[in-house]
Amino acid sequence: MSIDADRIRTTHVGSLPRPTDLLDLMRARAEGTGIDEAKFDDRVRTAVNEIVAQQRGHGIDLVSDGEMGKLGFFSYVAERLSGVEKRPGAKSPGSFKAEVKAFPEYYEQYFGSAMIGGTVVPIVPVVCTGPLRYQGEQALKRDLDNLAAALGDTERQTAFVPSIAPSGVGINEYYASEEDYFFSVAEVMRAEYQAIIEAGFLLQIDDPGLTEICSFAELSETERRRRGEMYVEAINHGLRGIPEDRVRFHTCYGINEGPRIYDAPLGDVIDLVLAVNARYYSFEAANPRHEHEYHLWESTRLPEGKVLMPGVITHASNIVEHPLLIAERLVRFAKLVGRENVIASADCGYSSQATYRPEVHPTVMWAKFDAMIEGARLATDQLRGR
Repeated sequence: MSIDADRIRTTHVGSLPRPTDLLDLMRARAEGTGIDEAKFDDRVRTAVNEIVAQQRGHGIDLVSDGEMGKLGFFSYVAERLSGVEKRPGAKSPGSFKAEVKAFPEYYEQYFGSAMIGGTVVPIVPVVCTGPLRYQGEQALKRDLDNLAAALGDTERQTAFVPSIAPSGVGINEYYASEEDYFFSVAEVMRAEYQAIIEAGFLLQIDDPGLTEICSFAELSETERRRRGEMYVEAINHGLRGIPEDRVRFHTCYGINEGPRIYDAPLGDVIDLVLAVNARYYSFEAANPRHEHEYHLWESTRLPEGKVLMPGVITHASNIVEHPLLIAERLVRFAKLVGRENVIASADCGYSSQATYRPEVHPTVMWAKFDAMIEGARLATDQLRGR
């Protein structure tokens, strides 16, 4: 993807709300009620056509398929890997326990009736119980073919496909060590990473786990640090041989709307983020817990050839950011790292799970995107001295 140094471009993080009739089909399919697979595949295809057309119509430069065919940004791997099973009640380390402990009444309500409560199927942890193997070739081909068809003659490198990082796949009960496990996950997910690249798209690695490790109270600071390094080493193992300029990396905090007082400062993990073999780095920078962190780039050097994709609109509020504020956010980053090294993005996805009740209403989401595009235009004009 060439970077247009004369204009700040726009993108987002990947997941977008699915149409209600597609959600109905996804739920029936997940519940095993015997739906017509051809009907499901056809509706996924048309939904991808619709969502790509909407993104283009609103003026987003770098688009995705909205993850229309996936139940969730990480839960989809349960269908694509053998050797794993869904297990209700399984507990992974971290999982923002400190947040839940600090605000139990809020999170009881949040998990019971907010976005999580409206998911098509319950969000169930994935557990590795045997040797891992990739078996998602058919589903992946469907996703890649659908996106290619929706793009038509448009260059494929103006579109990206999200794929989960090794740290997001689940809980290990089979491999001898956590390191063996994460490198094994990276090896099997490599098939997906390579297929996305070979299809001509940009690959986005989704890794909220990289920041979440800072909330692992059961681990010492040294252990948390080593775990973060292991996450990055595993990602890079899966990415070996893939050109950095074809890779986007996204990290966030695993929480949408909430107090967020235990979010890790970006400064605690920025060296790990920049160690991922990617060119484009996506992170939260619009919500009030993290907007101030643009100051980090006053002392942290962005390596040559790297590009920041800071969130300038948030997924944690239905307030539509004013274009002037968005422009101000973009100008801050541009003045610190260079206009050509900034792409406007969102903090996170707007439907990370297939849900009937996304926290940000779809009509509000599109208004946010419109504001982001206008803000990018205003920032470009300001940086040109107009």
